[in-house]
Amino acid sequence: MYTLPVRIYWEDTDAGGVVYHARYVAFMERARSEWMRANGHGQSSLQDAGVVFAVRAMTLDFLRPARLDDALDVSVSLAECRGASLVFRQEILRDGERLLAATVRIAALDAGTFRPRPIPSALLAQLASLQIPE
Repeated sequence: MYTLPVRIYWEDTDAGGVVYHARYVAFMERARSEWMRANGHGQSSLQDAGVVFAVRAMTLDFLRPARLDDALDVSVSLAECRGASLVFRQEILRDGERLLAATVRIAALDAGTFRPRPIPSALLAQLASLQIPE
């Protein structure tokens, strides 16, 4: 499991100082990108390999609000690895308290045409070794 620390700033909140719901999606995207980078696959190296990943589906369960100046942990784990898609489990926590739970399905696309394509075999094998099934 990978965890990205995130601090909440004014730009993340509504007028009441509560985190705007779409910001959680941005935090999770950043955490998934950093998870890939930590495992040796930054965005440019993926493009060089001819593959990009795009969100296909997302389920979010908002449990508690985050507020201005909160320190959050955004976690990422790979739950499923298929030939052309990945499923991630993600959580956002504040001091160990779960604020959000999410399931995110990512599709592999050709970097030039943005059409679906298989994940390159070497990348697929490495990602499969990182899978943490439920």
